[in-house]
Amino acid sequence: MRRLVLTGLIVLAALAVALLVPEVRSEVRALIRPEPPAPITPLALATVPPRPPPRAPATPTATTPPTARATAAAATSSPATATPSPAPTDTPLPTPTPGPVVVNGRVYDAYIPAASKEGQFYQYSCEFDAAWVILATYGIDASFEEMLAAIGTDNRVEPYIEETSQGFLIHGGDIATSFSGDYTKNFLARSTGAAFRKVFAHYGLEAGPVHDRAGIEAALRRGALVWMKTTVDFKPWRPATWVTPEGATFQTVLGNDHAVVVIGFNQDVVVIRDVLGPTSSNRQRPYEYEVSWEAFLASWGAQAYDGLAVEPPAGG
Repeated sequence: MRRLVLTGLIVLAALAVALLVPEVRSEVRALIRPEPPAPITPLALATVPPRPPPRAPATPTATTPPTARATAAAATSSPATATPSPAPTDTPLPTPTPGPVVVNGRVYDAYIPAASKEGQFYQYSCEFDAAWVILATYGIDASFEEMLAAIGTDNRVEPYIEETSQGFLIHGGDIATSFSGDYTKNFLARSTGAAFRKVFAHYGLEAGPVHDRAGIEAALRRGALVWMKTTVDFKPWRPATWVTPEGATFQTVLGNDHAVVVIGFNQDVVVIRDVLGPTSSNRQRPYEYEVSWEAFLASWGAQAYDGLAVEPPAGG
């Protein structure tokens, strides 16, 4: 009998330790209290046609034409500067959408084929991953380290929660100018569109705030992708207020903060590129999906309609 009791205590202790692991805790929570399904419709990644080869000069110049060897050398030379610049990829640069487009049998008022990758850089790096999608689509090879250096970090306060009679407060750095928090393990780590304008500017791109449906539609019609803050899978959220050391406040969400890229729309739905992919909270999460305008605007509103329309490179 004593042996059985001891065995039971060991098993309970092992379970308690296992629950300290976020992934295990998430799995147990999903079994005991399953969440409602995400209000999204999975889509297949659209096939992206290769970019056509560049045109040859229409007329020769008065100088001696370059030799074949010189032409080949010029074609294979790499830029001398360290700052990445737009380079040809298999993804054509976005162009204005003159009218409805059909993608895998679905009709959209505007749709921009966007780059994708499997998973995020780090567990809580979604803002950088959304920025990567836009930069890669525009032919810019950007690393996480470069983007982090461009935005900067505010490490004065590692974000933490305070529950008050007025609701949840998240104390952290100045997310209007920098990234705040440990993106490898702190689920409160985040930033804002205002700060991420510095990242796009670093790569020579113009990014302007967009805060409503009309702005989203106009941006996509002219060929500009939209970086935005929302909730994971556009699910319900617990509201929170971010507080900086100076006392500035920002409307946000508590536990399912996320960033994605808007790549298309029609009258009923918005098309999203989300490189988060399958995780313990949604094993079936696709990299591209539709969400109704109603669910989209609600989750976006929870993040104070924080969005950036990022214009393609000039002359691209």
